[in-house]
Amino acid sequence: MADDDEYIYDEVSGEWLPASEIAARNAAANTIEVRDASGALLADGDSVVLIKDLKVKGAGQTIKQGTLIKSIRLTDNPEEIDCKFDAIKGLVLRTEFVRKR
Repeated sequence: MADDDEYIYDEVSGEWLPASEIAARNAAANTIEVRDASGALLADGDSVVLIKDLKVKGAGQTIKQGTLIKSIRLTDNPEEIDCKFDAIKGLVLRTEFVRKR
């Protein structure tokens, strides 16, 4: 550690800690875990498979069970993922209807 680090009093531990360490600890505490229907951890870029036929509101289309969705993106909501599908722009799926491939 450098001597010029700013130190902040951590009330949880009762110690003076470097600001960079407290920032890293806070960032780790703010991460959101997104899990699929079977409990597997999802990440940006994963591929998922639908476990149920889903009617898409506004598109007048149904996406069938077993459809592969590639390159998902996580959202701020741990129950939703953003993805691309052939004819549907801005498709958002609930994680309860997908399984990690």
